Amino acid sequence: MEFKDYYQILGVERSASAADIKKAYRKLARKYHPDVSKEADAAARMAEVNEANTVLSDPEKRAAYDALDRQAPHRAGQDFRPPPNWDAGFEFTGPPDGEGMDAAAFSDFFEQLFGRAAHAQRSQRGQHRSGAFAHDAATGAGPQQRGRDHHASIELDLRDAYHGAERTLSLRGARLDASGHLVNEERQLQVSIPKGVREGQLIRLGGQGGPGLGGAPAGDLFLEVRFKPDARWRAEDRDVYQSVTLAPWEAELGGPIQVQTPGGATVEVTVPPHWKPGRKLRLKERGIPAATPGDLYLELHVALPPATTEAQRQAYRALAQAFPQFQPRATAFTSSQGA
Repeated sequence: MEFKDYYQILGVERSASAADIKKAYRKLARKYHPDVSKEADAAARMAEVNEANTVLSDPEKRAAYDALDRQAPHRAGQDFRPPPNWDAGFEFTGPPDGEGMDAAAFSDFFEQLFGRAAHAQRSQRGQHRSGAFAHDAATGAGPQQRGRDHHASIELDLRDAYHGAERTLSLRGARLDASGHLVNEERQLQVSIPKGVREGQLIRLGGQGGPGLGGAPAGDLFLEVRFKPDARWRAEDRDVYQSVTLAPWEAELGGPIQVQTPGGATVEVTVPPHWKPGRKLRLKERGIPAATPGDLYLELHVALPPATTEAQRQAYRALAQAFPQFQPRATAFTSSQGA
């Protein structure tokens, strides 16, 4: 996937005001609109210009894009993969998983970064157009409109899912000042993380979305849970996979070992003798808690102890002499020849 420099596409500086962006967009739209342009690639260029404008004219998406560019600087056209959970903590207008946007109109780059936020905003606009206003004709009171829902992704430790937690979360947003320049904002919320929360689950905070109009209630804030990347373990729905390192003698001879689980408990498990690559041990109902808990799978790996003394080096020489027929590369060579 190629990185897209939206500022370069519109031909504006990164400090450009909203008026600058609007002016640049209109100029390019007149140049590349397929109905009037004679350029051979007008349709493709127009789609690119529309996409850049969709991001840079929206304060929330522009602030997130700018932060991503600072976090992982790239030039236009470079191969790019967004860092894991790069947008965690950014607050976007609209409910999660909104509908109504044609994903085909945007590049893979846009969809990877903003697909969810853009779908949500389209859905929210559709809700407002479909009759969300109310007017009291008897009293002459002004129109009322419930506030817009907001959504954000948050990063949690997997251990939070085992016990629940109280967390103070910082959410970043953005607005335009009186001169049309981007102003970053931040707010903090105290959030109760329920025990048993899963990756992708939504935590709803009532009344923490956008303000209502004419005394109507505020919208809600939906927090999508993501777990922080951790080399020790990963979650798949309610099942958890944990990496466990074995000494060579533990892997071959088997026996009991002590393992600390993500839930904080230390358990004794028996490793079967003659370990094989890819083998897993299943600990039933030791995954993420629920009415039907997930399971914990221990993925076994072997680590070789370094030989730093003469006695340790001699032990490796003795091992080699004890297994004169062992050919570690013979199996791999045979497999490659048969492939």
